[in-house]
Amino acid sequence: MILVLGGAGYIGSHMLKRLREAGEPHLVFDNLEQGHEAALQGSPLFRGDLRNVDDLRRVFQEHPDIDVVMHFAAYIAVGESVREPGRYFQNNTAAVLGLLEAMREAGVGKFVFSSTAAIFGEPQYVPIDEAHQKAPTSPYGDSKLFVERILQAYDTAHDFRSVCLRYFNAAGADPEAKIGEDHHPETHLIPVAILAAMGKAPALKVFGSDYDTPDGTCVRNYIHVLDLAEAHLLAVRHLREGGESRQYNLGNGQGFSVKQVIQTVERVTGKAVPHEEGPRRAGDPARLIASSEGVRNAWGWQPRYPELETIVQHAWNWHQSHPNGYGD
Repeated sequence: MILVLGGAGYIGSHMLKRLREAGEPHLVFDNLEQGHEAALQGSPLFRGDLRNVDDLRRVFQEHPDIDVVMHFAAYIAVGESVREPGRYFQNNTAAVLGLLEAMREAGVGKFVFSSTAAIFGEPQYVPIDEAHQKAPTSPYGDSKLFVERILQAYDTAHDFRSVCLRYFNAAGADPEAKIGEDHHPETHLIPVAILAAMGKAPALKVFGSDYDTPDGTCVRNYIHVLDLAEAHLLAVRHLREGGESRQYNLGNGQGFSVKQVIQTVERVTGKAVPHEEGPRRAGDPARLIASSEGVRNAWGWQPRYPELETIVQHAWNWHQSHPNGYGD
């Protein structure tokens, strides 16, 4: 059985959809602090807090058939991490250390970790491959890189095997529009632009228009959330087949600027996106574009939805059919 930490959240809930499709037995571990019970779509829930070791021990005791753990239970806002670093290190790093110890006690030694492009910091070259230097520019990036280093040490000391998947801007939604992105507050560019176009959010703020990029705004690599889920399923299979610990970047190799995203949202929705320019946001690199050759060559992973237009269309379908999100 797969234990999915943070399965009621955005990426976690799409992972659950993929697990249900694959017929994979699984259990969600979530405190619903930022997730939505409606996003579970029938997947079983164990109510618990990652920061509470007793909750973690209890889930392993009550479900001795758990053999793999997936982690989606992080705080993810770069700007907030700059303002409140302690909150990020406590939840994203210290709590994961407690989790790993609880897993060891239960004899569970397979772990799939949601890492991030933020571990690389300001790129020295693009596209960014796995060998790129790791120099985070935010506590959020640091909190994830610390876990990667902890996992390397656990592999050496305890034969504890893991796969770290470094995301480059998860986006989009379930094509059937049953689940989607519903954060409070929303900070991701595509849903913020859509909500602004719908009149459900203030004008979008463009953080910096003086970067060394073609139009002066930040360039990011958007990857469909279900393509991320597919990579996680491949990671589980890799570990169950005895594969060694791995770290892979996940992106589609294409970079799009903030202004290009706004234009795409306007084209897909047929609505203007109110926006205004402001100063740069602390911790934001100018360009983040991934090379995913490593995971493609190793596992044959291929994005099913690589086009920005498709990603935005799926997000738009979700927001149209759920104008108030999950309503909880």
